[in-house]
Amino acid sequence: MRLSLQFLSKNQTKLFSLSPELLPGMPRNRIFSDVFNEETSSGVALKNKALKKLIFNLLDKADSSSITELSKELNISVPKTTSLINELIEDRLISDYGKIDSTGGRKASMYGLVAEACFFLGVDVKKYYVNIGLMDFKKHLVTQKTKIPFRLENTQASLSQLIQLINQFIKEAPVKKDKILSMGINLSGRINHTIGYSYSFFHFQEEPLSGIIESKTGIKTYLENDSRAMAYGEFMCGEVSTEKNVLFVNVDYGVGLGILIDGKIYYGKSGFSGEFGHAPLFENEIICHCGKKGCLETEASGTALIRRFRERIQEGSSSSVVKKVKNLNDLTVTDLIQAANAEDMLCIELLAEVGEKLGKGLAALINVFNPELIILGGTLSETGDYLRLPTKSAINKFSLSLVNTDTQLKLSRLGEKAGVLGACLLARNKVLTVF
Repeated sequence: MRLSLQFLSKNQTKLFSLSPELLPGMPRNRIFSDVFNEETSSGVALKNKALKKLIFNLLDKADSSSITELSKELNISVPKTTSLINELIEDRLISDYGKIDSTGGRKASMYGLVAEACFFLGVDVKKYYVNIGLMDFKKHLVTQKTKIPFRLENTQASLSQLIQLINQFIKEAPVKKDKILSMGINLSGRINHTIGYSYSFFHFQEEPLSGIIESKTGIKTYLENDSRAMAYGEFMCGEVSTEKNVLFVNVDYGVGLGILIDGKIYYGKSGFSGEFGHAPLFENEIICHCGKKGCLETEASGTALIRRFRERIQEGSSSSVVKKVKNLNDLTVTDLIQAANAEDMLCIELLAEVGEKLGKGLAALINVFNPELIILGGTLSETGDYLRLPTKSAINKFSLSLVNTDTQLKLSRLGEKAGVLGACLLARNKVLTVF
């Protein structure tokens, strides 16, 4: 299938500068002025910029291609393709991978992306820690730091700490800052990914959060909902293979949902799709953090698990957790997960309760979406079958058997990496997208 050429928008990425020593022999700012900046272009320059990004996208899919193959896909002449390829080689963005035999008997040169040409940063923000990773141009995770201590609160101090952690990671990264093209940051709650505004955290100023962080780090920044970013990471690098209709359920302190329909992420009209945790499925008087009662999160989440644990302890139940955590006000989901994996019976029982209620909610989604695959991710998925089996049992109980027959239920393969990979990939997509 041939790719159609469309014009780039004026609001794509920021102009960066590269130090001359980064790529010997390369003119200063050549990469960013020619390909990745948002400066206004017109005519031939604009078309060439778009064509180069289309070449990147084609090489993404095929890993390597010849000039003849690229020319056919782009529907442009071989001389024009050759000229673009030569410019990209000069910029050290692609390289000659060598020759292969062609049908005409003459060997053709194959071209592909240069992994170390540029990099993308992914920041996955959790309630009590942060995961940060760095991805190269060929989508390899170069380095990452997981579970960096952090407390997510809607305060200026929490935002300042997050920015400090990001800047520290950049300082210690094995590549120069000038080679990091963009950064993706995942936050829970409602995120407008098109303008980079968070409606749940750090909304102290009228300026979008992405712009605030960008000004403090010097790197083009994009925001995404954490569940959607985790879902994208899993879609691209994890359990998803040939499936086109997939639901990714992020079970952490809350419950989020990433939706893949016909191979594409579904955002919804306003970009707020996936608020599965706030489906009003229960008749209770428990007030959710959204301000409403009866949300799925009040009965089937890490927060609900902690609440039920405290209730059971007060009722006289015993658990090994009590010996470890003297003050139950300091109890975390991680404490309960570790206890369950160490065969603490109370924690296993409570996970079964959560799984059953989660499965009831998923049964409704199955009846609506009829997905090929549901992936359980997030912190609670680390308990494995303690969560999966009761969830599967409830799905079988509450969904239509004719509808759920072809729906698989799997645990996330990527675990903690899902969010970081998703953030990196989405930030990379923003830079390479041809509008």
